[in-house]
Amino acid sequence: MASTSSTRIGDYNLMRTLGTGTTGKVKLAQSLHTGDFVAIKIIKKSNFLQKPNLEAKIHREIALMKLLDHPHILKLREVLEGPRHLHLILEYAENGELFDYLVRAQTLREDVAIDIFRQLIYGLDYLHSHSICHRDLKPENILLDANGHIKIADFGFARWMKEKIAETSCGSPHYAAPEVIRGHPYDGCAADIWSAGVILFALLAVCFLVFDVFEFPASFIFIFNMSFQTEFFVLLKWLIII
Repeated sequence: MASTSSTRIGDYNLMRTLGTGTTGKVKLAQSLHTGDFVAIKIIKKSNFLQKPNLEAKIHREIALMKLLDHPHILKLREVLEGPRHLHLILEYAENGELFDYLVRAQTLREDVAIDIFRQLIYGLDYLHSHSICHRDLKPENILLDANGHIKIADFGFARWMKEKIAETSCGSPHYAAPEVIRGHPYDGCAADIWSAGVILFALLAVCFLVFDVFEFPASFIFIFNMSFQTEFFVLLKWLIII
């Protein structure tokens, strides 16, 4: 049982709010013992009554994240339970979402884009080698730490692939594979690779903002005349082989 007050959860002092979602909020906190900063996802248990499937979804997310240990996947440190809230103590990624980073930067050097994408593929390869597909890859669910290293986050739609084919359509339609959008059975790992490809396009073309301008399904991608270094094509070939 977690010791909870307005300024403290367990052995962590609460600080500013990092974000707010449908199930609760995420707050920056600092360990009383080590001084390390963490992000605490605070989930209201009352939401479980309003959304019957939410509790099972949260516990599945926790079970998956407890198994994961990779430099490019956000680490779940511990889970603290209070009478009214569930607290997920997460690794803190100081530089926030990749989406916001791209908005601020407006453009990227090609070598930086390639490095970000390479890290994404390393993380995906780790997940898929453990028969886990993410199913909601997008720049908002990729975080950056203080050193600019990416962390794949938000495993709310992730699942173990006991069988190769999934049927539930989920994730952002702007990054989802065609078969997912159509509601057809699909290979979850292959769908992740499609999403990674859309993210790669966003990194290189910096045109992802178009996705928010048009109503789905009338979304358009503007393709610019671009020239790429040899390393880019080598990376694409490697992705296809994976």
